Amino acid sequence: MATQLKITLVRSHIGRPSAHRAVLLGLGLNKLNKTVTLGDTPEVRGMVRKVAHLVKVEE
Repeated sequence: MATQLKITLVRSHIGRPSAHRAVLLGLGLNKLNKTVTLGDTPEVRGMVRKVAHLVKVEE
């Protein structure tokens, strides 16, 4: 089984650029402290890198 990433939104998206909001929505993060588990793919890693200042990632 491929490794999974546990991604938690720890900072608000209010006042952030629309591109950051779109990335968070694409990751399935729409509320503060919400956690999603996604596969460890290059696409997900790129999205996480774009909003790294807003999320916490665990492997």
